[in-house]
Amino acid sequence: MIPFNKPPYVGCEQDYMLQAIKNNKISGDGDFTKKCQKWLEEYTHAAKVLLTTSCTSALEMSSLICGIEPGDEIIMPSYTFVSTANAFVIHGAKIVFVDIRPDTMNIDEKLIEDAITAKTKAIVPVHYAGVGCEMDVINDIAKRHNLFVIEDAAQGMHATYKGRALGTIGDFGAYSYHETKNYSMGEGGAIFLNNADYLGHAEIIREKGTNRNQFFRGQVDKYTWVDKGSSFLPSELNAAYLWAQLERADEINNNRMKSWKMYRQGLLDLEKRGDISLPIIPKECVHNAHMFYIKVKDLDVRTKLLNYLKEHEILGVFHYVPLHSSEAGLKYGRFHGTDRYTTSESERLLRLPMYYGLKEEEIHYIIDCVYRFFDM
Repeated sequence: MIPFNKPPYVGCEQDYMLQAIKNNKISGDGDFTKKCQKWLEEYTHAAKVLLTTSCTSALEMSSLICGIEPGDEIIMPSYTFVSTANAFVIHGAKIVFVDIRPDTMNIDEKLIEDAITAKTKAIVPVHYAGVGCEMDVINDIAKRHNLFVIEDAAQGMHATYKGRALGTIGDFGAYSYHETKNYSMGEGGAIFLNNADYLGHAEIIREKGTNRNQFFRGQVDKYTWVDKGSSFLPSELNAAYLWAQLERADEINNNRMKSWKMYRQGLLDLEKRGDISLPIIPKECVHNAHMFYIKVKDLDVRTKLLNYLKEHEILGVFHYVPLHSSEAGLKYGRFHGTDRYTTSESERLLRLPMYYGLKEEEIHYIIDCVYRFFDM
């Protein structure tokens, strides 16, 4: 069976984790955490980056920093993972879903402004498949309406919009280092603070609402509970695992891009025949080969193709079920406007295996199987 995903592994992870153990510092904010944060700041030019226990945690921290309260409204696409909404729902916010663009599967920036009310507090664009949303338009809307912009860049590391790293363009960004992502620490993430003034508050929230960081820097003579917070600090063992991959980030990215391009070139004739649609990358975006998906005619064709691939030892998958149609989505949110593309496009989308180290012969076999399905 060719799996859908394999967690990235470059070979140094265990050595670095053992080094963290020998340093007698495994609880977090040790040398490896600091190395990762510094690397991310230098690579992305973010004002400040803090590792977190997950992308969910990074979004929840953003929600706390923004002061989200019951009754506030948050605008986002319905085509996203539950964490995008949960981070705000847990503080009493109402989620306002708007439709997506069929070309990128990202939020349709032209529909955002009409969804704004006096209760709107933030816009949360989701950079699907590591392809940037139209951030210039979104930031302009947010500025005119005095709203926060929180980028869900869970899939966005090593990707840019107009030369700027995803996650560094709004007020906050959230990355994921889950085992399914391009770079992994098992479970983990990072919050990007694009205004250094938020750092003090972010550190307190991340350390369970205490001023522990200030205490260790000698800024206060004792540390205590000062605000809302939670345990958002990841283990040093997780950071050590991630550091091994950041050292070889370009190698991982180049390997995935090679696989992505092989898929696209190999399936181009099927698109020309009208059997599938291939991913579209806007000219202002540089993606990161986070995933390779195709779109087929409809849900029925997708189901049959997934079954056919499984019969031939290939694990393909579909992706999100739109949140607005879920039990919790109906309870905690509402869809503004018409669902023209969110549901119909999500039912067409099928993800093919994509991971660091995917072999060329495996890609050729997968492509061949997709052709054989449509030639039956």
